Amino acid sequence: MSHPANTAAIAGDIVHVDRDKYGNILVIDDRKHRILSFDSVFEQSKIVRAAPNVPVHEYNRAMLLPVAFHEPQQVTVLGLGGGVLAHGLHKLLPQSDIQVFELREKVEQIARKWFALPSSDRLQVTIQDARLAVDNLPEASTEMILTDLYSADKMSPAQGQRRFIKACSRALTNSGWLALNYHKMPEANGNLVRELRRQFPLLLVFRSRTNNWVIYGSKQGFSNVNIEASRCAELEKRLPVGWAKLRKKLEVMEL
Repeated sequence: MSHPANTAAIAGDIVHVDRDKYGNILVIDDRKHRILSFDSVFEQSKIVRAAPNVPVHEYNRAMLLPVAFHEPQQVTVLGLGGGVLAHGLHKLLPQSDIQVFELREKVEQIARKWFALPSSDRLQVTIQDARLAVDNLPEASTEMILTDLYSADKMSPAQGQRRFIKACSRALTNSGWLALNYHKMPEANGNLVRELRRQFPLLLVFRSRTNNWVIYGSKQGFSNVNIEASRCAELEKRLPVGWAKLRKKLEVMEL
């Protein structure tokens, strides 16, 4: 979820409106993009209509960075939105299986109809609360978890809870990665960061232009977090999101 500096309505034409017990779901088109919003103020997802598999928001692109270090066979995405992460992963990792958990069935329907979410045996969407889904994942069953859980106006409290971090860690393999999208940086000495340090030998951080913070946990601590230029070029051919530029903003989270 993107957080614009002001709270003016998103520019563009509302081309579709739906509603469920959680609230409104809007699809908005401007000249080039298609946007998913729950309240017409915050952008939940954004695609270029001509290239729906390429994430627009910098923080969405940044959430894909663990792929530069490790190519997973199994990826778990918590929160579908317009499907930009799932669609990007489907294109980026042609041999991998992607499992998505989404709370709202209508969000999945809209992602498929309006955001070109692929119908594929490798991409499975399950309608379930992500907190329950993570608790129920078998131990060491997935190699990467990307979590982007937001309602209309705020981050899901689950992402800030130690129990959630523990459950994600338990579900990851020994070489697994976790990427979390936070609307603000958690306190350096708070319970959440302490739990992240307990579970992950290496923590990295990325600050996006919209002041979203992506925190990455690697189950395998390693000293060289540089991504080779050749690796960036290889990934850029698969999914053009500016890997070299993203790499420069990736930092090790200091103790």
